[in-house]
Amino acid sequence: MSLDEFIDSTKSETSLPSGLSLPLQALWWDARGEWGRAHELCQEAGSKDGDWVHAYLHRKEGDEGNASYWYSRAGRPKPSVSLEHEWEAIVRALFGEADNPG
Repeated sequence: MSLDEFIDSTKSETSLPSGLSLPLQALWWDARGEWGRAHELCQEAGSKDGDWVHAYLHRKEGDEGNASYWYSRAGRPKPSVSLEHEWEAIVRALFGEADNPG
């Protein structure tokens, strides 16, 4: 699946595409308005990428303290960009395309 196909699938598909990593699954569900499901998946990932998505989700939730903890675990600075830009930056990074959400 390409980056563009992933992004399109968040708007058009009714079920999760197969073959996605847990962090990408979490971001897919987040884009669909399923924060709880996204949160469960990023916790399950047990990786720096999962921690990054976890941080983003807590930032989105408005829990800045928890978000800061997870950004630290992910080895990522807390960004000052919009949530939409950060979501896209994380997706791009997980697809191997560089984008700095700073």
